[in-house]
Amino acid sequence: MSHYAVVAPPLFSHVRALQALAQALMARGHRITFIQPPEARSLLSDANIAFEPVENLPAGTPTRAFRLTVNPRSLSLFGVIDDMAHATDRLCCALPAILNRLAVDGLIVDQMEPAGGLVADALGLPFVSVACALPVNREVGLPLPVMPFAWGTDRRAQKLYHSSQQIYDWMMRGHTRIINRHARAFGLTPRQGLHDCLSPLAQISQTLPALDFPRRALPAGFHAVGPLRSPGKTGRAAWPLDPSRPFIFASLGTLQGHRFRLFNTIARACRRLDAQLLIAHCGGLNSREVEKLRHAGASWVTDFADQDAVLRQAQAVVTHGGLNTVADAVKNITPILAIPIAFDQPGVAARVAWSGTGRRASRFSSSKTLAHHLDALLNDNRYRENLSAMQAQLSSAGGASAAALIVEQALSPRFSTADKVAP
Repeated sequence: MSHYAVVAPPLFSHVRALQALAQALMARGHRITFIQPPEARSLLSDANIAFEPVENLPAGTPTRAFRLTVNPRSLSLFGVIDDMAHATDRLCCALPAILNRLAVDGLIVDQMEPAGGLVADALGLPFVSVACALPVNREVGLPLPVMPFAWGTDRRAQKLYHSSQQIYDWMMRGHTRIINRHARAFGLTPRQGLHDCLSPLAQISQTLPALDFPRRALPAGFHAVGPLRSPGKTGRAAWPLDPSRPFIFASLGTLQGHRFRLFNTIARACRRLDAQLLIAHCGGLNSREVEKLRHAGASWVTDFADQDAVLRQAQAVVTHGGLNTVADAVKNITPILAIPIAFDQPGVAARVAWSGTGRRASRFSSSKTLAHHLDALLNDNRYRENLSAMQAQLSSAGGASAAALIVEQALSPRFSTADKVAP
């Protein structure tokens, strides 16, 4: 069968989604090799997936993207943008030799790393783009996925979308310069950003159409397959719940689990409602902070929990707006309170509110305000009705198995750039 390379940023949620796709492809007989910085190897949990380190950094100098998975307190927007540019630069330099040596048949490229698409085009290799976060595909009249704006078609909304896109492009100009420097060196046409480095063959997205704002200009080969997840055992939540009191789950993901003050506000909000609260901080808090959260109103505080199992029991979830947590909430029909912090989380939160599957709040909200939002989620059945309708779409989207078939078809030697994988 074929040998495919995966190129993606070393971020936990992205790697795990692409690992699920890799496992589905390996089950069909293909070989998969992840090409990433050496320190990203620990993000893979399947030893059967090959890993090829990119060794053109000084020894012991991990990328900021990976450092964030270890020390999220160091988060800096401009620092992350600089690191994105540096990662793209070094991958564009290293990938041609690596891909030729590995003799791969095609690439699977995260939308957030343009080097994969650039080098694939330069070498004449077919590639598929995967949107592990909100899709970066641009449309006139649609806000960028990193923006917090609500959906609107009026003149004011359109002006806001346009001006914010200009600001974003200005902020990303250093990254775009790196992209175009390598595009020129490879003999390719100029690119305007990430959105100009996507596959002409097939693009796979974890975002359900019902969760996204209305799109009218997606390419013919765009496929919304829903969450890319590995098949696993169905777990059971190990929390001794009181059935007479509501149960709320709070998680801010692997990069934001250190936010003690926000967890403390959430705990006090749940105490106002006499609700049971489980906090999963993903290793971001120390024992003293954990004890303080228990005093503030949390029933249980842990580092990690079986999120799917917990959400089957929870009546509401408080999240940073990570796409994976939102997808799990949809699967389990659990109303969502999204409190976005960074990256595409403001965009996800805006879509949660727009779709009627939950509410969004500021991370600077008081416990009284958060309690008000949670009370609405617990007592207004419309949120569950909207989630139930979206769950039906999720169940039929196909997930990793559907994505594997799309990749297989798009990267087949018999497939040409004149073709598109039909939705």
